[in-house]
Amino acid sequence: MENRILRVDGFDIRYQEAGGAGPVLLCIHGIGGSLELWNRQLEGLSSYCRVIAVDLPGHGLSDLGHQPYDLPDFADVCWCFPDALGIEKVVLAGNSMGGAVALLMAGSAPHRTEKVILAGAASLGRRSPFPFRLMSLPFIGEVMTKPNKAGIQQQLNAIFFEPQAVTDDVQIFVTRNAYKPGGAQAFLSTLRFMTDFGGQRQAMVDRAHRTLAGLEIPVLFVHGREDAVVTVQHSIEAQRLTPNSKLLILEKCGHTPQWEQPAQFNQATVEFLAN
Repeated sequence: MENRILRVDGFDIRYQEAGGAGPVLLCIHGIGGSLELWNRQLEGLSSYCRVIAVDLPGHGLSDLGHQPYDLPDFADVCWCFPDALGIEKVVLAGNSMGGAVALLMAGSAPHRTEKVILAGAASLGRRSPFPFRLMSLPFIGEVMTKPNKAGIQQQLNAIFFEPQAVTDDVQIFVTRNAYKPGGAQAFLSTLRFMTDFGGQRQAMVDRAHRTLAGLEIPVLFVHGREDAVVTVQHSIEAQRLTPNSKLLILEKCGHTPQWEQPAQFNQATVEFLAN
Protein backbone atom coordinates (compact mmCIF):
# COMPACT_ATOMS: atom_id res chain seq x y z
CA MET A 1 0.00 0.00 0.00
CA GLU A 2 1.37 3.42 -0.96
CA ASN A 3 2.22 5.84 1.84
CA ARG A 4 0.78 9.32 1.42
CA ILE A 5 1.52 12.50 3.32
CA LEU A 6 -0.74 15.28 4.52
CA ARG A 7 0.98 18.43 5.76
CA VAL A 8 -0.69 19.66 8.97
CA ASP A 9 0.54 22.76 10.80
CA GLY A 10 3.99 22.37 9.28
CA PHE A 11 4.52 18.66 9.96
CA ASP A 12 3.91 15.46 7.98
CA ILE A 13 1.12 13.01 8.77
CA ARG A 14 1.24 9.64 7.00
CA TYR A 15 -1.91 8.03 5.71
CA GLN A 16 -2.96 5.29 3.32
CA GLU A 17 -6.16 4.86 1.40
CA ALA A 18 -7.90 2.25 -0.72
CA GLY A 19 -11.14 2.01 -2.66
CA GLY A 20 -13.04 4.98 -4.00
CA ALA A 21 -16.77 4.42 -4.28
CA GLY A 22 -19.25 4.51 -1.44
CA PRO A 23 -18.93 6.08 1.99
CA VAL A 24 -15.59 7.21 3.40
CA LEU A 25 -14.33 5.20 6.37
CA LEU A 26 -11.70 7.11 8.38
CA CYS A 27 -9.76 4.68 10.59
CA ILE A 28 -7.89 5.79 13.74
CA HIS A 29 -5.48 3.57 15.69
CA GLY A 30 -4.80 3.45 19.42
CA ILE A 31 -2.06 4.84 21.63
CA GLY A 32 1.37 3.54 20.62
CA GLY A 33 -0.12 1.99 17.46
CA SER A 34 -0.08 2.90 13.79
CA LEU A 35 -2.17 2.60 10.65
CA GLU A 36 -0.90 -0.92 9.92
CA LEU A 37 -3.45 -2.15 12.44
CA TRP A 38 -6.09 -1.23 9.82
CA ASN A 39 -4.37 -3.07 6.94
CA ARG A 40 -7.05 -5.75 6.90
CA GLN A 41 -9.71 -3.09 6.37
CA LEU A 42 -7.71 -1.27 3.70
CA GLU A 43 -7.54 -4.61 1.88
CA GLY A 44 -10.89 -6.13 2.83
CA LEU A 45 -13.29 -3.18 2.63
CA SER A 46 -12.04 -1.30 -0.42
CA SER A 47 -14.77 -2.85 -2.59
CA TYR A 48 -17.46 -1.39 -0.34
CA CYS A 49 -16.12 2.02 0.62
CA ARG A 50 -13.18 4.40 0.52
CA VAL A 51 -10.93 3.47 3.43
CA ILE A 52 -8.48 6.00 4.87
CA ALA A 53 -6.14 5.04 7.73
CA VAL A 54 -3.91 7.59 9.44
CA ASP A 55 -0.84 7.68 11.68
CA LEU A 56 -1.54 10.10 14.49
CA PRO A 57 1.18 12.64 15.35
CA GLY A 58 4.00 10.96 17.27
CA HIS A 59 2.93 7.54 15.97
CA GLY A 60 4.02 5.29 13.12
CA LEU A 61 5.76 7.24 10.38
CA SER A 62 4.13 10.60 11.16
CA ASP A 63 6.13 13.47 12.58
CA LEU A 64 5.95 14.18 16.30
CA GLY A 65 4.06 17.42 15.68
CA HIS A 66 3.34 19.89 18.46
CA GLN A 67 3.65 17.60 21.48
CA PRO A 68 2.09 16.93 23.91
CA TYR A 69 -1.23 15.81 22.39
CA ASP A 70 -4.50 15.28 24.24
CA LEU A 71 -7.55 13.62 22.64
CA PRO A 72 -9.10 16.89 21.36
CA ASP A 73 -5.78 17.70 19.64
CA PHE A 74 -5.83 14.36 17.82
CA ALA A 75 -9.46 14.94 16.85
CA ASP A 76 -8.55 18.30 15.31
CA VAL A 77 -5.73 16.69 13.30
CA CYS A 78 -8.01 13.91 12.05
CA TRP A 79 -10.62 16.41 10.81
CA CYS A 80 -7.87 17.85 8.61
CA PHE A 81 -8.10 14.77 6.38
CA PRO A 82 -11.66 15.16 5.11
CA ASP A 83 -11.04 18.91 4.89
CA ALA A 84 -7.92 18.52 2.76
CA LEU A 85 -9.38 15.72 0.61
CA GLY A 86 -12.62 17.54 -0.10
CA ILE A 87 -14.77 15.08 1.82
CA GLU A 88 -17.89 16.42 3.49
CA LYS A 89 -19.03 13.41 5.54
CA VAL A 90 -17.21 10.40 6.98
CA VAL A 91 -17.85 7.20 8.86
CA LEU A 92 -15.45 7.16 11.80
CA ALA A 93 -13.79 3.96 13.03
CA GLY A 94 -11.50 3.99 16.04
CA ASN A 95 -9.69 1.31 18.01
CA SER A 96 -8.69 1.86 21.65
CA MET A 97 -7.60 5.51 22.01
CA GLY A 98 -8.66 5.95 18.39
CA GLY A 99 -12.19 5.14 19.51
CA ALA A 100 -12.04 7.94 22.06
CA VAL A 101 -10.79 10.28 19.31
CA ALA A 102 -13.55 9.17 16.92
CA LEU A 103 -16.19 9.80 19.58
CA LEU A 104 -14.86 13.29 20.20
CA MET A 105 -14.92 13.96 16.46
CA ALA A 106 -18.52 12.82 16.21
CA GLY A 107 -19.53 14.90 19.19
CA SER A 108 -17.91 18.04 17.83
CA ALA A 109 -19.23 17.66 14.26
CA PRO A 110 -22.23 15.31 14.14
CA HIS A 111 -23.37 16.97 10.89
CA ARG A 112 -20.21 15.62 9.22
CA THR A 113 -20.33 12.17 10.82
CA GLU A 114 -22.50 9.54 9.16
CA LYS A 115 -21.82 6.70 11.58
CA VAL A 116 -19.28 5.65 14.22
CA ILE A 117 -17.56 2.31 14.86
CA LEU A 118 -15.94 1.99 18.30
CA ALA A 119 -13.62 -1.03 18.51
CA GLY A 120 -12.38 -1.72 22.03
CA ALA A 121 -12.67 2.01 22.58
CA ALA A 122 -10.95 3.88 25.38
CA SER A 123 -12.73 6.54 27.48
CA LEU A 124 -15.88 4.48 28.07
CA GLY A 125 -15.07 3.47 31.65
CA ARG A 126 -12.64 4.09 34.47
CA ARG A 127 -10.96 0.68 34.63
CA SER A 128 -7.43 0.60 33.17
CA PRO A 129 -4.56 -1.93 33.24
CA PHE A 130 -2.23 -1.60 36.23
CA PRO A 131 0.86 -0.91 34.05
CA PHE A 132 -0.89 2.08 32.47
CA ARG A 133 -1.81 3.39 35.92
CA LEU A 134 1.79 2.97 37.06
CA MET A 135 3.03 4.86 34.00
CA SER A 136 0.95 7.84 35.06
CA LEU A 137 3.31 8.33 38.02
CA PRO A 138 6.38 10.59 37.76
CA PHE A 139 9.70 8.85 37.08
CA ILE A 140 8.12 5.37 37.07
CA GLY A 141 6.47 6.10 33.72
CA GLU A 142 9.76 7.29 32.21
CA VAL A 143 11.47 4.06 33.27
CA MET A 144 8.66 1.79 32.10
CA THR A 145 8.41 3.34 28.62
CA LYS A 146 12.07 2.95 27.70
CA PRO A 147 11.94 0.63 24.66
CA ASN A 148 13.29 -2.89 25.08
CA LYS A 149 12.51 -6.39 23.83
CA ALA A 150 10.73 -7.46 27.01
CA GLY A 151 8.47 -4.41 26.89
CA ILE A 152 7.58 -5.07 23.25
CA GLN A 153 6.67 -8.66 24.07
CA GLN A 154 4.49 -7.50 26.96
CA GLN A 155 2.72 -5.10 24.62
CA LEU A 156 2.07 -7.86 22.09
CA ASN A 157 0.76 -10.17 24.81
CA ALA A 158 -1.57 -7.44 26.04
CA ILE A 159 -3.16 -6.35 22.77
CA PHE A 160 -3.46 -9.69 20.94
CA PHE A 161 -5.31 -12.70 22.37
CA GLU A 162 -4.41 -15.36 19.80
CA PRO A 163 -0.64 -15.92 19.32
CA GLN A 164 -1.13 -16.45 15.57
CA ALA A 165 -2.32 -12.84 15.30
CA VAL A 166 1.26 -11.74 15.98
CA THR A 167 2.64 -12.18 12.47
CA ASP A 168 6.14 -11.20 11.37
CA ASP A 169 4.68 -7.97 9.98
CA VAL A 170 3.17 -7.16 13.37
CA GLN A 171 6.48 -7.78 15.10
CA ILE A 172 8.18 -5.42 12.66
CA PHE A 173 5.83 -2.44 12.93
CA VAL A 174 5.28 -2.76 16.69
CA THR A 175 9.06 -2.80 17.21
CA ARG A 176 9.47 0.17 14.86
CA ASN A 177 6.81 2.11 16.74
CA ALA A 178 8.39 1.36 20.13
CA TYR A 179 11.80 2.61 19.02
CA LYS A 180 10.52 5.69 17.18
CA PRO A 181 12.68 8.67 18.24
CA GLY A 182 10.61 10.76 20.62
CA GLY A 183 7.80 8.23 20.49
CA ALA A 184 8.10 7.02 24.09
CA GLN A 185 7.76 10.53 25.50
CA ALA A 186 4.86 11.27 23.14
CA PHE A 187 3.15 8.06 24.30
CA LEU A 188 3.69 8.90 27.95
CA SER A 189 2.47 12.48 27.63
CA THR A 190 -0.76 11.39 25.95
CA LEU A 191 -1.27 8.51 28.38
CA ARG A 192 -1.03 10.93 31.31
CA PHE A 193 -3.71 13.14 29.76
CA MET A 194 -5.97 10.07 29.69
CA THR A 195 -4.98 8.16 32.83
CA ASP A 196 -4.26 8.73 36.50
CA PHE A 197 -3.36 6.17 39.15
CA GLY A 198 -7.03 5.33 39.61
CA GLY A 199 -7.58 4.48 35.94
CA GLN A 200 -8.93 6.32 32.92
CA ARG A 201 -9.68 9.87 34.04
CA GLN A 202 -13.21 10.32 35.32
CA ALA A 203 -13.68 13.62 33.47
CA MET A 204 -12.80 11.90 30.19
CA VAL A 205 -15.25 9.06 30.89
CA ASP A 206 -18.02 11.48 31.86
CA ARG A 207 -17.46 13.46 28.64
CA ALA A 208 -17.64 10.28 26.56
CA HIS A 209 -20.87 9.17 28.24
CA ARG A 210 -22.49 12.57 27.70
CA THR A 211 -21.50 12.49 24.05
CA LEU A 212 -22.86 8.98 23.51
CA ALA A 213 -26.16 9.80 25.24
CA GLY A 214 -26.65 12.79 22.95
CA LEU A 215 -25.69 11.19 19.64
CA GLU A 216 -28.44 10.58 17.12
CA ILE A 217 -26.21 8.99 14.49
CA PRO A 218 -25.76 5.18 14.44
CA VAL A 219 -22.98 3.75 16.59
CA LEU A 220 -21.55 0.22 16.39
CA PHE A 221 -19.58 -1.04 19.38
CA VAL A 222 -17.21 -3.93 18.65
CA HIS A 223 -15.28 -5.56 21.48
CA GLY A 224 -13.16 -8.65 21.96
CA ARG A 225 -14.40 -10.81 24.80
CA GLU A 226 -10.81 -11.40 25.99
CA ASP A 227 -9.66 -7.78 25.70
CA ALA A 228 -7.00 -7.35 28.41
CA VAL A 229 -6.56 -3.60 27.89
CA VAL A 230 -10.14 -2.30 27.88
CA THR A 231 -12.69 -4.56 29.57
CA VAL A 232 -15.65 -5.57 27.42
CA GLN A 233 -17.91 -4.34 30.20
CA HIS A 234 -17.09 -0.75 29.18
CA SER A 235 -18.69 -1.25 25.76
CA ILE A 236 -21.63 -3.15 27.24
CA GLU A 237 -22.43 -0.31 29.62
CA ALA A 238 -21.73 2.44 27.08
CA GLN A 239 -24.00 0.84 24.50
CA ARG A 240 -26.88 1.00 26.96
CA LEU A 241 -26.40 4.78 27.10
CA THR A 242 -26.37 5.21 23.32
CA PRO A 243 -29.77 5.63 21.64
CA ASN A 244 -29.07 4.40 18.11
CA SER A 245 -26.50 1.68 18.70
CA LYS A 246 -25.55 -1.97 18.39
CA LEU A 247 -22.96 -4.12 20.16
CA LEU A 248 -20.92 -6.96 18.65
CA ILE A 249 -18.81 -9.04 21.04
CA LEU A 250 -16.21 -11.22 19.33
CA GLU A 251 -15.15 -14.43 21.06
CA LYS A 252 -11.49 -15.43 21.40
CA CYS A 253 -10.51 -11.90 20.53
CA GLY A 254 -8.38 -9.33 22.32
CA HIS A 255 -7.86 -5.59 22.03
CA THR A 256 -7.63 -5.27 18.24
CA PRO A 257 -10.78 -6.89 16.80
CA GLN A 258 -10.23 -5.34 13.36
CA TRP A 259 -6.92 -7.22 13.13
CA GLU A 260 -7.64 -10.39 15.08
CA GLN A 261 -11.09 -11.14 13.63
CA PRO A 262 -11.03 -9.28 10.29
CA ALA A 263 -13.66 -11.40 8.54
CA GLN A 264 -16.24 -10.84 11.27
CA PHE A 265 -15.23 -7.21 11.76
CA ASN A 266 -15.40 -6.43 8.05
CA GLN A 267 -18.72 -8.20 7.58
CA ALA A 268 -20.21 -6.29 10.50
CA THR A 269 -18.86 -3.07 9.00
CA VAL A 270 -20.38 -3.78 5.59
CA GLU A 271 -23.76 -4.51 7.16
CA PHE A 272 -23.53 -1.41 9.36
CA LEU A 273 -22.70 0.80 6.39
CA ALA A 274 -25.56 -0.68 4.35
CA ASN A 275 -28.30 -0.11 6.92
